Amino acid sequence: MSASSDFSLDMGRCNACAIRHQAVCGVLRDGELVRLNQISRRRTFDVGQVIMTDDDRAEFFANVVSGVIKLAKTLPDGRQQIVGLLFAPDFVGRAYSENNPYFAEAATEVELCCFPRDSFESVLKEYPGLEHRLFERTLDELDSAREWMVLLGRKTAQEKVASFLFLLAKRSRLTGCPHVTATPTPTFELPLTRADIADYLGLTIETVSRQITKLKTTGVIKLLGTQHIAVPDFATLGELAGQEHPAIH
Repeated sequence: MSASSDFSLDMGRCNACAIRHQAVCGVLRDGELVRLNQISRRRTFDVGQVIMTDDDRAEFFANVVSGVIKLAKTLPDGRQQIVGLLFAPDFVGRAYSENNPYFAEAATEVELCCFPRDSFESVLKEYPGLEHRLFERTLDELDSAREWMVLLGRKTAQEKVASFLFLLAKRSRLTGCPHVTATPTPTFELPLTRADIADYLGLTIETVSRQITKLKTTGVIKLLGTQHIAVPDFATLGELAGQEHPAIH
């Protein structure tokens, strides 16, 4: 096979990727993207499968291609606290760190585009644009963590549950072709059990269920199944979540 054929094959894989332009690698030019593609491989994880454990040596980083990942920190007595969720096209892992910063588990079926740690860090040095994009994403994660601190410390139970559903509704619309008109009603599957949602929001299971029922009764959301939710009134959900100017995009 010729070099041009190899190039076309590598670019074909990336061009078919649903998150190419939204992930950290979206900043790369074609030739640079092929270089990154050469060290990558796709991996899938079933629901509940451990992706990485906190404080163990970091073996790889990854882009989330599809699915939702639950992040947790392990306490000295073995208990775990959910500290975040990752969606497509988020980045998994922390570059230039010897150990994993968190415990990561597949909350849904997950597909990752994985990069060996040492090889990926070498590519970062070769392409400053990629390193800069990753730095921007890291700052975005820091901002999100600070916003979540406000949610946990100051928001009411209604605001907490609304904020969680608002986040899922927005992220459910993030990937896909931008030229396809999206349906006016966001729909998504809850990636967490009621118990995990309660843990994540600092509430009881009963409070979470009560607030979801209230949102359903007022018509802000619709329950299409035990885990499947539609949001016909996205603007009101955003207002209940404390968003000044709620928008889908």
